[in-house]
Amino acid sequence: MQLRYSFIVPVYNRPQEIVELLDSLDKSVFPHPFEIVVVEDGSSLTAEEQINAFRPRLDISYYYKENTGPGHSRNYGMQRAKGTYFIILDSDCLVPANYLETVSSFLNQNYVDCYGGADAAHPSFSKLQKAINYVMTSFLTTGGIRGNKNAIQDFEPRSFNMGISKEAFEKTGGFGKIHPGEDPDLSQRIKKEGFQTAFIPDAYVYHKRRITWKGFYTQVRKFGLVRPILNSWHPSASKPTFWLPSVFVGGSLLSLVLAITLSPLWAVPLCLYVLLIGVDSALKNSSATIGFYAMGAVFIQFYGYGIAFMESTYHIRWLKKDPKKKFPQLFF
Repeated sequence: MQLRYSFIVPVYNRPQEIVELLDSLDKSVFPHPFEIVVVEDGSSLTAEEQINAFRPRLDISYYYKENTGPGHSRNYGMQRAKGTYFIILDSDCLVPANYLETVSSFLNQNYVDCYGGADAAHPSFSKLQKAINYVMTSFLTTGGIRGNKNAIQDFEPRSFNMGISKEAFEKTGGFGKIHPGEDPDLSQRIKKEGFQTAFIPDAYVYHKRRITWKGFYTQVRKFGLVRPILNSWHPSASKPTFWLPSVFVGGSLLSLVLAITLSPLWAVPLCLYVLLIGVDSALKNSSATIGFYAMGAVFIQFYGYGIAFMESTYHIRWLKKDPKKKFPQLFF
């Protein structure tokens, strides 16, 4: 069975980034035709002119709609796509030339109705982008939950690099109105409908994450607020490991207090862990600066996520608050 692929890309005020993504798709070595559906989510700075420049070389459909968020925009694109299998990308991604070939080969041998791939750092990325990519993907910081080769089955895909069959989309209705968190929510609903998900080794994209230190904190804080909401919706998907950033917050603060009041030796485990992060990141990226940035980024990631996770757990699990009323900024 030859699947017909449609790339679904929501874009919001990022015309230059969509150019870079389309340029990478234009270099695809996949031998069969594929479609690209770009959905402009109420941008004031549109990408229509840039997209039109690629029409002679790529099969592109372009739609402009009011701002309703990335989840609804992806649904909007899938409803209008002509393919039988939808591949969802963020506009700040670059795609290797063999990406679609890798995906197609996997699905032909191990078909699933939903897959996810990993994110990687492109050599052209800034040192900050590479440091943030490291702490978001390293086994030492996240346990490899964003994709490792031991997680082939039962993987929870992320929408920056995610595929879903037309059948699974129609059965589930696609993404919900929560953001972030719309992708794990959809992944769980796909599983509940009896469809299988998987992680595809080597089907990675280069996720630019054009972000500042402040923006990174805001992002991970939202992730922390969202997770207890998702746990309340999908209790079977809740894992003790979701508490690890909160444990890090408590443990690091306790070690510092004990180091000040009792003995500096209490700070040794924390210092060794952070040093390990720095050395590992520096070696993998061949840059001491990136290693230094990673040591700062891991604190932002764990404290931003961990404190928000505890806050959300208190309100959602213990006080039984309505998520939409308590955290309206997380819903479109």
